[in-house]
Amino acid sequence: MPMPLPTLVVPEYETVLPFGQKVTYRPFLVREEKLLYLAMESQDQKEMIKAVKEIIKNCTSIKKVDTLSTFDVEFLFLRIRAKSVGEISEFKITCPDDDKTQVDVEVNLEQVEVQVPDDHTNKIKITDDVTLVMKYPSIDTFVKNNLSENPGMDDIFQLAADCVSQIANGEEVEDAKAYKKAELVNFFESMNSAQFQMVQKFFETMPKLSHTISVTNPKTKVKSDVVLEGLASFFA
Repeated sequence: MPMPLPTLVVPEYETVLPFGQKVTYRPFLVREEKLLYLAMESQDQKEMIKAVKEIIKNCTSIKKVDTLSTFDVEFLFLRIRAKSVGEISEFKITCPDDDKTQVDVEVNLEQVEVQVPDDHTNKIKITDDVTLVMKYPSIDTFVKNNLSENPGMDDIFQLAADCVSQIANGEEVEDAKAYKKAELVNFFESMNSAQFQMVQKFFETMPKLSHTISVTNPKTKVKSDVVLEGLASFFA
C-alpha cells in the first residue's frame, strides 16, 4: 500500500470586524482561488459576489455569511486575500490629471481599512416625534436592490424598506418586522424630499473600504491623490 498523502497544515489568523466581532480565518486554497478566477473572468458582478461569499463561508468561522453587512464582507475578503496571495498587491491606476496615463502602484492590503464618515449615523430624526433606526444592508439585500444598471427611485424605496430596523413615534418604539414591506415602502414614499434625503444620506455615507494613494503622472509630473473604494477596486 502507498503511504497516506500528507495533510497540509493551513495557518489560521484572527481579526476584528469593523464593529467589534472577532473572526478567525485562513487563506483560500487553490480550489477557492479557481472559483475566484472563474468569477473574475465572467465579469459578472453577481458571480463575483457569489464567489466572495463562498470564500468567506469556507475560510472563516462565520456561519451566516448572508447576514454580514456589505462592508464586513469587503473587509473580510480583503484580509483573506492578503494572507492568500500576498499583502502587497499591484494596481494599475489611471492618472486623474489627464485621465489616460496609467501607472503601476503597490498597496499593502493589510493597511486598507473600513472608513466611517464623521457625519454618518444610523439614527434618522424625520420629525420632532418620528425617528428611524436603520440597519446596514446585507450583501444579498444590496445586490437585490442596487445592482440594476440604473437603480431608480423604486429600488431605493425597496432598499430603505429592507434596512429600517425600528420606528419610534414619540415614546412608542416598534420593530420594523411588525409591518409588511409594502407598508414600509408606502411610508418612505410619503416623506417629503428633505426627509427622504436624510434616508439617502444614511446609504451614501455608509462605512466602506477606502484607501488613498498618491500617484505622479510620468508624462505631466502632476501629483494626484486617488481614492480606492469598495470591493471592486481591490478585486483584481
